[in-house]
Amino acid sequence: MRIVIVGEDAGRAQEFNEVLGDFGLEWQVEWQPAGSPVEPAGQQVDAFVCGLNPGGVDGLQLLHQVAAQHPKAVRILLLDAVPGGTGLQVVEEMDVAHRVLGRPLDPGELVAAVESVDELRELLGNEALMQAVGRVSSLPPPPKLYLELTRMLRDPDASNNAIAQVLSQDPAVAAKVLRLCNSAYFSGGREISDMRSAVVRLGHQTLLRLVLASEAFGVPQFGNSATREAMQDRALRTSNVARRLLPGPSAELAATAGLLAEVGRLLPGISSAAGGEAGPHYAEAGAYLLGLWGLPMPIVEAVAYHHRPAKLRATGFWVAGAVHVAAALVAETEVDEQYLRSVGMLERLPQWRDLVEPPAQQAVG
Repeated sequence: MRIVIVGEDAGRAQEFNEVLGDFGLEWQVEWQPAGSPVEPAGQQVDAFVCGLNPGGVDGLQLLHQVAAQHPKAVRILLLDAVPGGTGLQVVEEMDVAHRVLGRPLDPGELVAAVESVDELRELLGNEALMQAVGRVSSLPPPPKLYLELTRMLRDPDASNNAIAQVLSQDPAVAAKVLRLCNSAYFSGGREISDMRSAVVRLGHQTLLRLVLASEAFGVPQFGNSATREAMQDRALRTSNVARRLLPGPSAELAATAGLLAEVGRLLPGISSAAGGEAGPHYAEAGAYLLGLWGLPMPIVEAVAYHHRPAKLRATGFWVAGAVHVAAALVAETEVDEQYLRSVGMLERLPQWRDLVEPPAQQAVG
C-alpha cells in the first residue's frame, strides 16, 4: 500500500516506519514537499494526506484533484486544533476528504483510518461502487455535531447542560431536535421548549440518533426537501423498530443502523436495485459512505446487507437482520422469511409487525 503525505514534517518518517513495523505493515509512505503535483492517474496512490494550506497551496483543491485522478484513494485532511478548544477548526467544503485527522499527524490514527476504509472495501468488494462513490464531487459531509457529541458522552463528567449548550450552537439542528422531541414519537404529553429538557427527555442515545438523522438527511443539495423529510420519517420509524428487536448494547447498534439504512439514496447515480446498469445499490453505497465517515463496522455491515441479510457471512440474528426486518416492515416491502427461518426467528415476525408506527403525518393527524 502506497501512502502519499504532502507538506508535513518528513523528519518523522522514522517514527512512522517504527509504528508500521509494530503493526506488521509493509506500507510505502512517501513524504512529498508542499507544492508537489498530484500523481498522474497511472501511478498507484492508496491514500493521500495533506493539510489545508501545505506550503501556500490549496489543500482542498489538491484533494479534489486526487478524487478525480485516483477515485479509490483514501483522502485525508489534516487540521490544526483550535487553541483553547476541544475540536478541530470548522472548514467549509471539507466533505471532499474521507477522513479528517488532527495535526500533528499521529501514525496510529493514520493506520486506523486507512485500514478501516480498506476493511470496508473488502466487505463490499464492489469495484463499480468504489468508482461511483469516489467520483461523486461532493459527498454529504461527516456528521460533525454527532461526532462531537459522541466524544462528549464518553466523558463521565459531561453534564446535560454542557450537551445542551453544544446543541444550541447549531440553530438548525436545535430546532429539529426540539421539533422531533415534541413529535408523536417522543412526546410525553408536555411540550418541551428548551434544549436541556430535550436532552433529559430523550436520553443520550436517542438524542444522538436524532442529531445524526438531522445531519445525515439535512444536506440541501442531496435530494429535494420532500424526499429528505420522507426518508427521515422512515428512518426514525425503522430505528425505533430495529432497537426493539435486539437486547442490550446491540439494540443501540441496530437503532443507529436502522436510522441510516437509506442514506445511500442521497448519493447521485445510485440505484434502488442491486447492481445492473443503473449503478450500485443504495444500501452498499450508503454503507461505503458511513465507513468513510468512520462509523462502527457493525453499523456499516448492517446498512450494506439490510436488503439481503442472508448474504452476510455471519450466523444468527444480529444487527443486519434486525435492520432488514425493521426496514421492510416500515416500507411495507417483503420480509425475507427464508432468512428468518434459517436463523430461527420466523415465529416472531407477527409480533414484530405490531411494533411499526404509522408515518408522521398520520401519527400527528
